[in-house]
Amino acid sequence: MSAPPPPEPIPGARLLFSLDPAVSHLNHGAFGAVPIGVQRAQQRLRDEMEANPVRFFSRGLTDRIAHARRHLAAFLDADPEGTALVGNTTAGVAVVIQSLGLRPGDEVVSTDHGYGAVALSIARECRRAGATSRVLSVPLTAPDAEVVRILRAGLRPGRTRLLVVDQVSSPTARHLPVAAITAAAREQGVPVLVDAAHVPGMLPVSVREVAADFWVGNLHKWAYAPRGTAVLVVAGPWRERTEPLVVSWEQESGFPARLEWQATLDYTSWLAAPVGLFTLRSLGAQRVRAHNAALAAYGQHVVGDALGVAPTALPDPGGPAAAMRVVPLPDGVATTFDAARALRNRIADRLATEVSVAAWNGRGWLRICGQVYNTPAEYERLAAHLPALLAQR
Repeated sequence: MSAPPPPEPIPGARLLFSLDPAVSHLNHGAFGAVPIGVQRAQQRLRDEMEANPVRFFSRGLTDRIAHARRHLAAFLDADPEGTALVGNTTAGVAVVIQSLGLRPGDEVVSTDHGYGAVALSIARECRRAGATSRVLSVPLTAPDAEVVRILRAGLRPGRTRLLVVDQVSSPTARHLPVAAITAAAREQGVPVLVDAAHVPGMLPVSVREVAADFWVGNLHKWAYAPRGTAVLVVAGPWRERTEPLVVSWEQESGFPARLEWQATLDYTSWLAAPVGLFTLRSLGAQRVRAHNAALAAYGQHVVGDALGVAPTALPDPGGPAAAMRVVPLPDGVATTFDAARALRNRIADRLATEVSVAAWNGRGWLRICGQVYNTPAEYERLAAHLPALLAQR
């Protein structure tokens, strides 16, 4: 089976970004890339802030934040009254975990596809409360029905206080059936937190239809917002129980203002985030998604072929719409966190290519992304040089 053809480029899209042209940026899923127009919009807001800080912070800023929030919530089909802006997905997860009121004997259940910092957050709060963190193993290519069965069987009603699942996982690019998982957990009275860090912008989504108790996603990855922009969506029964990590002047205003107002933060990323959505819509959201998914699939096949991975052995856990793909590395390569990080840095330094490398389930995995600023030649260049670099280990 030959590689799928690369998509036609979107004219002018590369010029929207200020990325270093000497580097192949194949890891958009890590920190995103902010379009120049969005950078300028945020800088104008910073100029306004620095021209009169007292006026900026004390006259109407909470209303401006609420306006931005409503705009972002509409994009995600989320209830704006149940949506709070937060700095990133990890921060949103920490808010939820620490608002649960865990006690000895309680447990938080997650999967082995979870993000490392989220796992650390769960572990810390469980340690503080005398609760337990339990991780369920989900095969990379398990059918959706099997995933739901595994997670349903792994819950213990009365003891499991929260199930944490990724909508699209970071280390494995696995797309989990979160709506079905949420429904199954609800049957057992277990609330669900969906880590949707990679969803806004990459996939069309209706947070209302997912119907999770908590849903948190970044807009600074695939929705072109400035970094530090994420939303935490909380179901009605939980809103008054969801507390900020730091108490500030809007504490008595209730949810969501008490989460959003954190004194002298730089709120310009949130205020400029709607410009990122305008950029996405101007390019054509569906067009961008289709382009990015097709380019990631092309890159996966090209790199996989160079490493001797049969096309049938290339996993497709995210489905055809995913703009992130993984390639299994040779046996013994990058099988630990430290080795994966070292390999990522070697690829960056020697091949001038930014990728993600993760150690998962006893194996090293290379993750590549597709974005409108990428070209097929960048994946082909990685494929041409990566085998020799790996042979030098």
